[in-house]
Amino acid sequence: MTLDEILKEIKEAKSIVILTHESPDGDAIGGSLAMKLMIEELEKKVDVIIPEYPRMFQFLPSADEIKIDSEIKNYDLAISVDCANFKRMAKNEYFENAKKTIVIDHHGSNNMYGDLNYVNPASPACCEILVSMAEYFDIPITKEIGTCIMTGMITDTGGFRYMGITPDTFEYTAELLRIGVDIPDIYKRTMGTKTKANFELTKRVIDRMELLEEGRVAFTYMNTQDEVEVKAEPGDHEGLVNIGKDIEGVLVSILLRQKDDENAYKVSLRSEDGINVSDICLLFGGGGHSRAAGALIQGTVEQVKEKLMKEIKKWMES
Repeated sequence: MTLDEILKEIKEAKSIVILTHESPDGDAIGGSLAMKLMIEELEKKVDVIIPEYPRMFQFLPSADEIKIDSEIKNYDLAISVDCANFKRMAKNEYFENAKKTIVIDHHGSNNMYGDLNYVNPASPACCEILVSMAEYFDIPITKEIGTCIMTGMITDTGGFRYMGITPDTFEYTAELLRIGVDIPDIYKRTMGTKTKANFELTKRVIDRMELLEEGRVAFTYMNTQDEVEVKAEPGDHEGLVNIGKDIEGVLVSILLRQKDDENAYKVSLRSEDGINVSDICLLFGGGGHSRAAGALIQGTVEQVKEKLMKEIKKWMES
């Protein structure tokens, strides 16, 4: 079984690194740190390399041990957590140079790029997969591991609001609560607190928002100048795409975020049931979940909008 092989590789490796996707969210960071703590329970040393991440997650156990880079260039084992494809992985050279690679993920668009792949698209969060892995490996879930796991589960389900949550989601949540994980505190830190920069960006994207296709599509954007002016830090754009999705009648919400003053935009899409935005993003080299996905598209705001709307209209007409 794949999990037996994964455990074997972890136990045999002398140097291990954990990696995740660019612009990491709570599931990516929480999952990476939970995996680190789980491996350390097996008395193994492990590095987590994440070049940058939102400061709201600095409260997580072992967050102060996250590395920007490493002196080790060729690890025995590289583990990818919550990353659908190699191209989107931050610091993917460490994955490429490792002797063995493992992918742990829950994206339906995952292209199985590891030597060993443990992917469950039915799971609403990658962190939820780690609960069953810990049980299989006979690794006790400590309060610290549980805090990291709960952070991923809360953020990737939108505070248990999104489709895809299962009875297991709440059973795991109850168990983590029993071992002392402070769920209200995690919720407040990750879902209930806005930075000043996020608040200022919220005002700007709302001001620019357009309702298209008879109110079924919400479109807005932000540029690098916006981020400079509000003194934005990594993660301050999180959640902005959901503003459009919360409007009555909207089936698809689009947020464009300019990439480093280039003529290109990072696209975030959210949708209601029936419109698979992952398939739309795959057409542009991206991917994700059926109702939450992203891509990088070249062009001006209007050009990118036109490209996206062409594909979204096809879905609406089908």
